[in-house]
Amino acid sequence: MQWVDVPIRVRYADTDRMGIVYHGFYPMYFETGRTEFMREKGCEYRTFEDMGFHLVVTALEAKYHSTATYDDLLIVRTAVSEVKSRGVTFEYNVFHDGTLVVEGRTRHVCMNGEKRAIRLPPPLLDFLRNVESP
Repeated sequence: MQWVDVPIRVRYADTDRMGIVYHGFYPMYFETGRTEFMREKGCEYRTFEDMGFHLVVTALEAKYHSTATYDDLLIVRTAVSEVKSRGVTFEYNVFHDGTLVVEGRTRHVCMNGEKRAIRLPPPLLDFLRNVESP
């Protein structure tokens, strides 16, 4: 797979009363991974939005394997695992010191400015197919 690794330092505000990263923060870490994946591969998400298109999350999965705590340096590893005419699936693995903390997946549908599902525009479709992992 064509993975992109993004470091994220756990903030105190990301933790619960037990000092462990609250499960609801991992989708935000996924978003950071996804944004930086696209940037590193040469297609900034903001440019896509400026053209009037949005990749809307339609499904999110997360499987928790371990814990992370305040000030841990996490690595969010992101890849594109599936591209269809109207959407894309991203895969994520979050590590701390080489240990898998969380694995996840988000599915997205392309929408236009009128909030209607549409086919991915050819430049974005080509880009995603070029970075899609076999």
